[in-house]
Amino acid sequence: MEIKEALEDILIDLLDKTGLSHTKIEITEEENNNYNINIESQNPSELIGSRGETIQAIQHILKILAWKKAQSEHFNILVDVDNYRKKQEDNALKLAARKIAIARKTGREQALPPMSPYIRRKIHLYCMGAGFEDIETYSKGDGETRQLVIKLK
Repeated sequence: MEIKEALEDILIDLLDKTGLSHTKIEITEEENNNYNINIESQNPSELIGSRGETIQAIQHILKILAWKKAQSEHFNILVDVDNYRKKQEDNALKLAARKIAIARKTGREQALPPMSPYIRRKIHLYCMGAGFEDIETYSKGDGETRQLVIKLK
């Protein structure tokens, strides 16, 4: 069975058994065996949970079950609900762009609010791209309070 089909079968079974409603599941394969899964639902907040905790749990369980089924194949998955994570990522990158502009104008470090490791990594990578040679980032704090800081090199 192909990974994409296995992911869909496992996810549908998981959602049905937990009583979490869904209307559509879309799985896209990116490069290097990365799979993006978007679940559409009439009640997305039920699937997302407080601060994205439910969506994170769904992703974790799905990874474990899919890795067991695929055995030797290596792949990564990212589960999203009604593009919630995509919107979060877009908003975080816009905030980072504003903070970069402030750092360039004032020369002072700019701290972003605490955020998930996934979003912090996206911003780190964004700031390593072209046009940001004068910018560097680092994370500070622990756990739930870990935040990203943007500063001039």
